[in-house]
Amino acid sequence: MTGLQRTIWGPSYTVAELDAAEARFGFTFPPDLRAMLLKHRIAAALDWSRDHEKIAESFAWPYEGLLFDVENNGLWWPEWGPRPGDPAERAAALRRAVDAAPKLIPVYGHRYIPETPHEAGNPVLSVYQADIIVYGTTLDDYLRHEFDWKVDVASPPRLKIIPFWSEVVEREGRSTRP
Repeated sequence: MTGLQRTIWGPSYTVAELDAAEARFGFTFPPDLRAMLLKHRIAAALDWSRDHEKIAESFAWPYEGLLFDVENNGLWWPEWGPRPGDPAERAAALRRAVDAAPKLIPVYGHRYIPETPHEAGNPVLSVYQADIIVYGTTLDDYLRHEFDWKVDVASPPRLKIIPFWSEVVEREGRSTRP
């Protein structure tokens, strides 16, 4: 284990702390993320038991970034209907699209994991406005790349397709990390 690997981890959460975070923010941790957080947490990540305002901002970040691109960079998909002239109508149409998509759960910085499907192995996405890329095909794959964390995984499994978010990756972002 390298020095970096020893310093990325902070103390684990309790089941009660994770349950409280899920209740407060209206989501369910995917099983692999929950298992990791019960073992240890990323030391510099948001604290699910204390950073409530920052966590709320992180949950809002994907929508707000897409809205910025709708208003400033011409982002508009045909599936959302004709582009309204009114900014409030554009925001409402985007809100409907994002609300219909799986909720993105903050992992670290602007890295997110989809809530659904509610199973292990969801990809980790780097989300910055509509520039959304796959930063790890799974949580373990992400941790290897972001933190040089060593795990015994022969190769990452096939990338899961996540409704809406995988489409953003294909249409607006890049398909894999730089």
